[in-house]
Amino acid sequence: MNYRHSFHAGNSADVVKHSLLIALVRALQHKQSALTLIDTHAGCGLYDLNGEDAQRTGEATQGVLRAFADPNPLLDDYRAAVKAVNVEAEPQLYPGSPQILAQLLRPQDFLILNEKHPDDVYTLRGVMRDTSAAVHERDAYELWLAMLPPRTPRGVVVVDPPYEKLDERARITATLSAAYRKWAHGVTVIWYPLKDRATHWQWKQQLRKLGIPKLLWVEHWLYDSDQPGIYNGAGLYIVNPPYAFTQALPPLLEALRAALAPEGHRGEIATDWLGD
Repeated sequence: MNYRHSFHAGNSADVVKHSLLIALVRALQHKQSALTLIDTHAGCGLYDLNGEDAQRTGEATQGVLRAFADPNPLLDDYRAAVKAVNVEAEPQLYPGSPQILAQLLRPQDFLILNEKHPDDVYTLRGVMRDTSAAVHERDAYELWLAMLPPRTPRGVVVVDPPYEKLDERARITATLSAAYRKWAHGVTVIWYPLKDRATHWQWKQQLRKLGIPKLLWVEHWLYDSDQPGIYNGAGLYIVNPPYAFTQALPPLLEALRAALAPEGHRGEIATDWLGD
């Protein structure tokens, strides 16, 4: 499955992913000690919703534009992050994870971005030039391990690949296993698309075998029954989520489900610990 960022900017998966990422980092920032935020597949950092790629799919109409039309105050932090890169009331630009993480930085925090695609990393460097972010052009999985443990006591690694390669899930599994051995108390966020339940169930079993005690999954299924052969939603695996985040999660997930439910569908966002 090819999930190049520019074609899907601002879709329902972005709304869920970025809403949860904001909540997660803010929960970690309840403590004053510094954080290192690492994005292994950073993409371009900023996307034109009126551009050719985004217009070809039109997915923002079912994602960020629905979130902007919904009055629920639980989505205010997400909307504020999108508004920060826009002049117009209706978003014309969409911030990727690098821009959103940069907005969340405190003076004591650090941001490390990585993107291997040469065109995208060129754009990313331009987008992030007025921030303190360090931008790398390396293999994502090599960088993931090389940066651990970070120089700060706490941190978050965000893993958000396009799933272009058949071995993507196997590489994530192997790298997560090695990363956990190096940095057992670190927080890791892994995004994944939901298309084939059988493939996803097999991967979930492989991750369960890693024996990571605090591994939370969050899955957003858009439709009330599977739509064969198409994108059905997306999920996140979160290693070591803080207590403040997990306690505040249920009402936020319900707000996201209600805002993003397609016409004629209720949709579902479920969450649980992988070992349960």
